[in-house]
Amino acid sequence: MAVECGRFRCVMAVTGERPLNEVQFLTVAEVATVMRVSKMTVYRLVHSGHLPAIRVGRSFRVPEQAVHEYLRDSYVGVETA
Repeated sequence: MAVECGRFRCVMAVTGERPLNEVQFLTVAEVATVMRVSKMTVYRLVHSGHLPAIRVGRSFRVPEQAVHEYLRDSYVGVETA
């Protein structure tokens, strides 16, 4: 479900996977550390909708599972013939 919040588009994944109180949320800085990229790269992924996030005040929180799914889906492997 996409929610407009200010001038940025926030995307909150609402699936039946886990109850919301069991979801682990990461800050942008924590996501950047996990992905080994800059915080600006994480902000770009969030603002473009490639990485789902919720807005808490002036900051974003990203579900940890979404980070792992993004990395898994973005994996570029070399196929052996």
